[in-house]
Amino acid sequence: MLNVLVASSKGGCGKSTLVTQLASHWAQDGKHTAIIDVDRQQSSFRWAARRPETVPGVLAVEGSRKAVDRLPDDTQRVIVDTPAGSHERELEPYLEHAHAILVPVLPSPFDMDATFDFLTHLKDIARIKRGKLPVGVVANRLKPWTRASQDAVEQLKEQSPFPVIAQLRDSQAYVLLTALGKGIFDYNSEQVRSHQEDWKPILRWLKRQQ
Repeated sequence: MLNVLVASSKGGCGKSTLVTQLASHWAQDGKHTAIIDVDRQQSSFRWAARRPETVPGVLAVEGSRKAVDRLPDDTQRVIVDTPAGSHERELEPYLEHAHAILVPVLPSPFDMDATFDFLTHLKDIARIKRGKLPVGVVANRLKPWTRASQDAVEQLKEQSPFPVIAQLRDSQAYVLLTALGKGIFDYNSEQVRSHQEDWKPILRWLKRQQ
């Protein structure tokens, strides 16, 4: 079972986008996939409930200290959607089972500052400090043709204590598909496939953590 924790310094940075898109990919890949939604907004939980019968289902459960233990035995992929700005005490019940942590960040000064503080905090968590729990940073909602996004990615690469493993472009496709309980991996159109390419570095990085 691969267990991925998605955490961030603040709300609105794309945690639930990471969670739901990864869930749709693994479900389409035939993996028994579960979401543990610890976030008070329960966005990922509601997304899973909206998934239509025409696409593979994703199990979603509300977060609790024993949530992982209550998952079906045949669960192959688990993604934990944590509350924004969680610290070690809040993450502790889920860190024990995690194989990797993903941290999304937006290319704005406020988000970058908050993320660097959060990453510094993560660096001091015992399992991470010992190199037993890898952390990957994901630059999210980028407009790659703009100087602001380019500068933000360079700053992340220079100042982050953890690797920037992927860059995701800003797209309304995520918003539209989320409302339907779907993800970009539930489609195969040419336009959607171009967005799927953005996710390949994340998927390769996570595969190495199994």
